Amino acid sequence: MGFSLDLRYQICLQPIELPVFNSVALELLQLLANADAEINNMIEIINKDQALTLQILKMANSPVYAGRYKSETIKESVSRLGVAQITSLAMAASQAALHVSPVPVVNEAMHHLWLHSHACAVGCRSLAIGTGYQPLADQAYLAGLLHDIGKLYLLKALEQICLKSGTTAALDRETLLDVFSDMHVEQGYRIMHHWDIPPLYCNIVAHHHTDTFDPPDVILAMVRLINFQSRVFELDAYPRFIQPDDVLPEMGVLSVTEAVAAQVEKAMRGSCA
Repeated sequence: MGFSLDLRYQICLQPIELPVFNSVALELLQLLANADAEINNMIEIINKDQALTLQILKMANSPVYAGRYKSETIKESVSRLGVAQITSLAMAASQAALHVSPVPVVNEAMHHLWLHSHACAVGCRSLAIGTGYQPLADQAYLAGLLHDIGKLYLLKALEQICLKSGTTAALDRETLLDVFSDMHVEQGYRIMHHWDIPPLYCNIVAHHHTDTFDPPDVILAMVRLINFQSRVFELDAYPRFIQPDDVLPEMGVLSVTEAVAAQVEKAMRGSCA
């Protein structure tokens, strides 16, 4: 640990309710765990937030998702794209809005974190489709989007510390790297568990940096592989020495071909354009 015990103590004192999830998007994510959930429940939840509703419609009608027809209402979008994909869009739209800060050094880190998280989400979705796991594409997207949620929490905590103290003197890139390396997995799992996020995504947060992984868990394999590739493609501005040395086991489990790898790289780079 390269940062002070005092800073660690101050971070741990920050409330767990720091805004790392939009309340409406969080409800939608929790709804996915309910096998009896109906489309009308989803529509009712989305309509609680007009700004998010408009953003979801905009994304649903983008060239990536629109297909031959565009939706004029959330009901049409949900009917066309399904509950899982609309939840992915809602979470992405809301997460983008949360990655801003009035503290310049924190704001810059949040910007880079969003680019990394979005690139991983897009990469995981592309990888799922390319390796024959199309039914898991939306789950893979959300797993990639949320795997580093602990870093967002830590940045929100550091933002509060800076605002209360009136100084950013203790913050620089090396300090952020040390804080992320030492705390982001632990804090990420704590946040996911606190907000009752479905176990699939809690598991991703807890194990995306472990030395080994459980081969049957293909979504975890996707996140680990894509997270590794994000560094190869220079889409992670805050790496540290906690990533496994290689992802050959993950590539073997997923049977990644050169053509799929090229498509994934194109998708990830395009997400930051």
